[in-house]
Amino acid sequence: MGRSTARRDSRRTGPDGAGGGSPLRRRGRRGPARAVLACVALGAVLLTAGGAVAYWRETRPPVTDDQVADVTDALDASTRTPSPSPSVKTSPSVTASPSPSASPSPSASDSPGTIAVPATGPGTFVTARADGSTVGTGSRVRRYKVLVEEGLDVRPSAAAAEISDVLADRRGWTRDGTNSFRLVSGGSYDFVVKIATPGTVDRICGAAGLLTRGEVNCSVGTDVVVNLKRWVRGSPEFDGPIHEYRALIVNHEVGHRIGHGHETCPGAGRPAPAMMQQIKGLKGCVANAWPYTEDGGYLGGPSVA
Repeated sequence: MGRSTARRDSRRTGPDGAGGGSPLRRRGRRGPARAVLACVALGAVLLTAGGAVAYWRETRPPVTDDQVADVTDALDASTRTPSPSPSVKTSPSVTASPSPSASPSPSASDSPGTIAVPATGPGTFVTARADGSTVGTGSRVRRYKVLVEEGLDVRPSAAAAEISDVLADRRGWTRDGTNSFRLVSGGSYDFVVKIATPGTVDRICGAAGLLTRGEVNCSVGTDVVVNLKRWVRGSPEFDGPIHEYRALIVNHEVGHRIGHGHETCPGAGRPAPAMMQQIKGLKGCVANAWPYTEDGGYLGGPSVA
């Protein structure tokens, strides 16, 4: 072959005949390009991760003023009220004999007998199974779940039945003609009721900046976190059976979720509104767990700014 052809072949195959020129020269040319591509890829990953964190922070449900006020006032009241009866053990667990049952039906509850209240639990929950039925005739169906911390003496099915009875009661929020409620165990939902040990409540509520000190309930975003101690004992400030106090917890928190703010006593001797922070004192009203009367009259009061 001619000299010019040999030079072209040498450039094409390289001096070692392997093709493409010297391996060292090839790596020397491509190395920087690969490094640049790696840096670009790493930067994209970090940017994506940062965006995901920012998205989580932006979409995490905020704690409302009402939620903060409920916890603060309940905790303040708990420090001003007498300690439980000496017959009730407080460490490491407590037992309590609930008051005689009132509506809703005691058959729906785990209240008969004594219920242990461990100081803390595993922090994992069992979801009550749902039958999918809807209570109420309102067009706005609020889907909710009921969860109970694992290892408790409260059966998820019994807790869910009691909460469902509260929401189905003719004195409850279905009486507004707008809202209906459906217990679900999966899929989308509007709110969750969690019954948990004091220690677990502290962890859940504390993560949102709410200080519960093992004593009170809290509400965080769409979660109503019920302290097992309150579910079993009720509140010293609420003069009524344990089932009525549980109804007050449900009605007050669900009221917030359907757009109601805090209210105060409308007058001496009248029923306290369900949206009143009754833990702060009744201000002359009578303890009451329900937003409506049997006849459908709203038991409200002046709004609290």
